[in-house]
Amino acid sequence: MFDYAALDALATVIETGSFEAASARLGVSQSAVSQRVRQLEERMGAVLVIRSTPCRATEDGARLIAHLREVALLETELAPSETPPVLRIAVNADSLATWVLPALAEVEGVRFDLVIDDQDHSAGLLRRGEVAGAITADEGPIAGCDSVSLGRLRYIATASPDFVARYFPNRIDRHSLRAAPALQFNAKDRLQDRWASMIAGMPMGLRAHRIGSTEGFVEACLRGMGWGLNPEVLVRAHLESGALERLGPAPIDVPLYWQSARRLKAPLAPLTKALRQAAKAVLL
Repeated sequence: MFDYAALDALATVIETGSFEAASARLGVSQSAVSQRVRQLEERMGAVLVIRSTPCRATEDGARLIAHLREVALLETELAPSETPPVLRIAVNADSLATWVLPALAEVEGVRFDLVIDDQDHSAGLLRRGEVAGAITADEGPIAGCDSVSLGRLRYIATASPDFVARYFPNRIDRHSLRAAPALQFNAKDRLQDRWASMIAGMPMGLRAHRIGSTEGFVEACLRGMGWGLNPEVLVRAHLESGALERLGPAPIDVPLYWQSARRLKAPLAPLTKALRQAAKAVLL
């Protein structure tokens, strides 16, 4: 049987980022918080907190926190709590910027902890038990999870007119793509490579600015820093005004799925319903 006061101390340290801040939130001394976490580590035989600034959970610590949050979520089915449980889910940045927030705003009685990760990799967080649900490009279903198809998020390759005139004055081919700077969200982002390889008919090694912001990605395109694939819903007005130009005839449609832990199906039902409704309004 777990000591849930110790688990709560562990979760609060990670959520607030320090033992001092956890002490203030829990209303106990800092030494009491440290003692609870230390005793839990001794019982588990593993380090649970990386004592950095801010404090971070180890893999074992993250699993224990996920367990605590699941228990709290399940308990809300039995009786309302004065302290809303934390619901940790994985969301890709483009979905967050285009359609997810209206869905989250519809769900009451929880506090969201959003993990921003690429849709091609978020399923891994769910497999490791680090999140209760994930918006992913992995149809699955992952073992122990339910999978719901949400639709397809369409991406359009875009660039500013000046950028097109400079780098693609005649045609887009492997030579011009090698010369033209691209945009990349992070090291996991392969959309530009996929599109360029499709156009060139061969694998492409692109030179890219790395910009980890959906809104920044669009702004970089508008300012002529590079070309990149943006969600159509975000650049539609810019394409209509001529501030951006569409590159090539081929969009990329990324299928999205909501995968969530089956054991949490009942408490997650309001979120699942809200996600499906919000996705229907935006996704193909």
